[in-house]
Amino acid sequence: MSAASADERPGRTRLRSILTYDRTGEHRRTDELVTEEPLELRLRAGSQRSTLAVTMRTPGNDFELAAGFAYSESLITSRDEMIGISYCLDAELSDEQRYNVVNIDIRASALPDIERFERHFTMTSSCGICGRAVIDRLETLGVQRLSDDQLRVDIATILSLPSVARASQSIFERTGGLHAAALFTSDGTLLATREDVGRHNALDKLIGWAFIENRLPLTNTILLVSGRASYELVAKAAVARIPILASVSAPSSLAVDLAKTFGITLLGFVRDGRANCYAGEQRIIPTPKTL
Repeated sequence: MSAASADERPGRTRLRSILTYDRTGEHRRTDELVTEEPLELRLRAGSQRSTLAVTMRTPGNDFELAAGFAYSESLITSRDEMIGISYCLDAELSDEQRYNVVNIDIRASALPDIERFERHFTMTSSCGICGRAVIDRLETLGVQRLSDDQLRVDIATILSLPSVARASQSIFERTGGLHAAALFTSDGTLLATREDVGRHNALDKLIGWAFIENRLPLTNTILLVSGRASYELVAKAAVARIPILASVSAPSSLAVDLAKTFGITLLGFVRDGRANCYAGEQRIIPTPKTL
């Protein structure tokens, strides 16, 4: 199982001919766009196999995405439970399709409760999901509240993260069309950044990287995400044991509820030298007031 082999396929961006308009008229030029393609994740155990999900993603780090997805959903809890991850080589698939289907092979004689898993995805795609149901599901999967650790981070460190993460977003700089998830040490040192058209995919890739590199659980780390801080991102952070989640945009009400329930420090609007703390303020050291 190699994360590097998932990056061998080119095509994270595509060139397209476009028209641009300004005060001098219209101009034909070539624009670089981020690639968006479907990825089917299949789980295999012994002679059994089942499709877990189909997600639209940016090609690259596909094995990390698969590992992070399986770990975030508690289908696997350690590397010992995984035999390997590979692209599908089924004869009925074209060469291009094979790079859009990933097999996750687990060390078991039979598949886990896929029916429960499918019900979860039906729920999360609907508008009427109940916050209590989300919390109950995480608790059923064994996700526990983060302990009252001694981690303390200066607010100046938090405020410095967006510029550091932005500098590592190579594809975003060229296309402007990607979300990112960046992981930092408690002193603000960048550990890894992953980009994708989907916020959840970017975080799954990051968690998958940590899984493959034997870095889980991610205690004493800070996660920075682009876009809105949804409850799904908080849930994934809780599974990976990330104590601080910062977003450059707003959190949802359910994201705040989950952060409080599972002991996660949640910050929003981390940009332009300011931030809001919605939960877990005990981990943040404020800037001393000047007289």
